[in-house]
Amino acid sequence: MAKDTDAEPKTRKLGNLAMVWRYASRYPGHIACAAVALIVASAATVAIPYGFKRAIDRGFSSGGDQHAVSASFYYLLMIVGVLALATAFRFYFVSWLGERTVGDIRKAVHANLVTLAPRFFEENRPSEIASRMTSDTAVIEQIVGTTVSVALRNLFTGFGGVVYLFVLSPKLAGSLLLGIPLIVAPIVLLGRRVRNFSRASQDRIADVGAIVAETLGAMKIVQAFNQEEREKSRFGSAVEATFGVAKRRIFIRAIMTAVVIALIFGSITLVLKEGVSDVAAGRISGGSIAAFVLTGGLVAGAFGTLTEVYGDLLRGAGAAGRLAELLAERPEIKAPAHPVRLPEPPQGRLSFEHVTFRYPTRPDTSALHDFSLDVAPGETVAVVGPSGAGKSTLLQLAQRFYDPQLGAVRLDGVDLREADPADVRARLAMVPQETVIFAASARDNLRYGRWEASDAELWAAAEAANAANFLKGLPDGLDTFMGEGGARLSGGQRQRLAIARAILRDAPVLLLDEATSALDAESERLVQDALEHLMENRTTIVIAHRLATVRAADRIIVMDEGRIVEAGNHDSLSAAGGLYARLARLQFEGLAA
Repeated sequence: MAKDTDAEPKTRKLGNLAMVWRYASRYPGHIACAAVALIVASAATVAIPYGFKRAIDRGFSSGGDQHAVSASFYYLLMIVGVLALATAFRFYFVSWLGERTVGDIRKAVHANLVTLAPRFFEENRPSEIASRMTSDTAVIEQIVGTTVSVALRNLFTGFGGVVYLFVLSPKLAGSLLLGIPLIVAPIVLLGRRVRNFSRASQDRIADVGAIVAETLGAMKIVQAFNQEEREKSRFGSAVEATFGVAKRRIFIRAIMTAVVIALIFGSITLVLKEGVSDVAAGRISGGSIAAFVLTGGLVAGAFGTLTEVYGDLLRGAGAAGRLAELLAERPEIKAPAHPVRLPEPPQGRLSFEHVTFRYPTRPDTSALHDFSLDVAPGETVAVVGPSGAGKSTLLQLAQRFYDPQLGAVRLDGVDLREADPADVRARLAMVPQETVIFAASARDNLRYGRWEASDAELWAAAEAANAANFLKGLPDGLDTFMGEGGARLSGGQRQRLAIARAILRDAPVLLLDEATSALDAESERLVQDALEHLMENRTTIVIAHRLATVRAADRIIVMDEGRIVEAGNHDSLSAAGGLYARLARLQFEGLAA
């Protein structure tokens, strides 16, 4: 993504705004209304100098005819009224477009992100991605809702004003336009540097957002280890780095604006010197030179504003490029063109056939090496072994978060790579070691197992998971907000809520990643009882760190360095004197001590 140095220059081109246009162009009616309002507003702006010319010429040539002068000023008031209404309509439609376009882009980026495999989020910080979804889309909203409108308005006003300048005095207008190449040159030369700083500025803003998310998410650890000052310093450094890049960008843009405005108004001043001579010689009227001055000021202001707008467009191009990178990512794990349907009714057989697997982030180390395991329907298999033995990798492959480099993983006889991942995951229920509780109500957290479940089914699952009592004791029952990460619940309560969610899923295959670790004895007993309900009549793979939880398993698999080194039940493995016996002895001796 952002690490691709070959792709990075592409994110700095105005062409990236084409992505924004693709989303905005879905609303042609609003674009048309905004364009009409914008053209009318620009035309009214250019018509104002003509109104002044008419008022001045009639005031001097009519011999003081108040009716003629009044009519000219009424004409000016009419133009002002049209300008006010057209500007209001323009503001409404372009602001609507900005908000609608940004909303669509956010939804599209999020919809694409949720299809990506875990590998993407291992290589790219979620907090940095979240920053793109907020700060970068805010820049896009400004571009669509303000900057593009300002650019087009000033473009129309500028070119309309130039046309009217030629109508007033071709000689003076021609002299004025000779300075245009001098105005364009600094825009092109300095604009390139502004573009580079714009991309760098967005990257630094993303860093700030990432640090905030990381620190706030680990505030207990920060305070427990007295690292507040260190986090203040780290955040301060990120903010200063952001300010440093922004300062350079602002400095270059200030120079560009000053140079362009000086050239534009300098050109007008020199041209007016010639205009005064023409008025004295009678070649042009006083009203015409007044209109020329006013129109020249409008043209100068329009093109001067365009230089500032150009910088904003470059900044928007950087933001659009970063969002386009997220939209361009394609999931590595996806359904084949013609997926094989899993057999009905579900059997619950899970097989690993000579699987060799390396994590993409650790390509030099095999997490599994020529691994084979067949779990029969309804069988409970406990997997034990030291950390790094490859236990959790089995669950990752079973859910098809990754594909093995060699061998195959099969569910009910179907290779997972030939099936739709959604169909595969629909037959699996997962209770992770680190329970995920969403910042939502208890009801929504339970319904994650099966969203269409009724309240009666929710309570039945909660009863089976020994979670009903504490859920009934919550202030608002199932409607109680759980807080960030389930902050309102204890560890055992979070774990039982996760088990209730898995019960509600009612899947034929159950994956347990040591759901009772790090719990006190009372909570562990309640969770263990809930697990026994959950495991009934299901194929179950239990990853166990506490050997006391695996004695009742039909089969125990002992893993080490990605291989099965022992298999059997608790008694036979303990008598064999191998790795399992050593792990059991260390653990039970520790408990006895």
